[in-house]
Amino acid sequence: MFTGIVEETGRVVAFEHQAAAWRLVVSTSLVIQGTVIGDSIAVNGCCLTVVGCDAGALSFDLLEETVRLTNVAQAGTGGVVNLERSMRPDSKMGGHFVTGHIDCPGEIVVLEARGADRYLRVRYPALYRGLLVPKGSIAIDGVSLTVVEVQDDWFSIWLIPHTMEVTNLGGRRAGDRVNLEFDMLAKYIDRQLALREEAARNPHSAGALKRPVWQS
Repeated sequence: MFTGIVEETGRVVAFEHQAAAWRLVVSTSLVIQGTVIGDSIAVNGCCLTVVGCDAGALSFDLLEETVRLTNVAQAGTGGVVNLERSMRPDSKMGGHFVTGHIDCPGEIVVLEARGADRYLRVRYPALYRGLLVPKGSIAIDGVSLTVVEVQDDWFSIWLIPHTMEVTNLGGRRAGDRVNLEFDMLAKYIDRQLALREEAARNPHSAGALKRPVWQS
């Protein structure tokens, strides 16, 4: 579990295909501190397991599904990625609950400088619209951000100078692909509502919502 508050940006040292998976190596000075093999690190918002930790760099193995669904591979050698260690019970919750499980890719379709800030519109699959609400939270490349506007196939956010300085979002351009993770609480509520609707239509279906034994 993560908070969406990026601790530092790292640079991709290597990304290559090996026998069983893709190997990603990222340079880091802060996130590597206290990190051991087996720990979880959010890389551009994608929860990855540390398989190597030495010489100022962390190594991760990526499955084909991760490569296909996220933009981690697109960073390429020399690319900059956002890094965050998993939260602890005593961690500050500066953002929101982020699982590190990317829901879908998005595309920046509008990026405008407005004074010192930047206004972004991000295109996303319309089927996720029910998970977005103005002033709600979304993680973009692992960064916890506040949603401003919500339309059928796009939403907007604002970036303040600090966010652009400490994350890789400051270097984004229109047309770039970004990793999107919708609010975990919204996803659970959406799922429960869908099950209740299914139960109302067909109370005897296998997927109909049943009351837990302890609520009977």
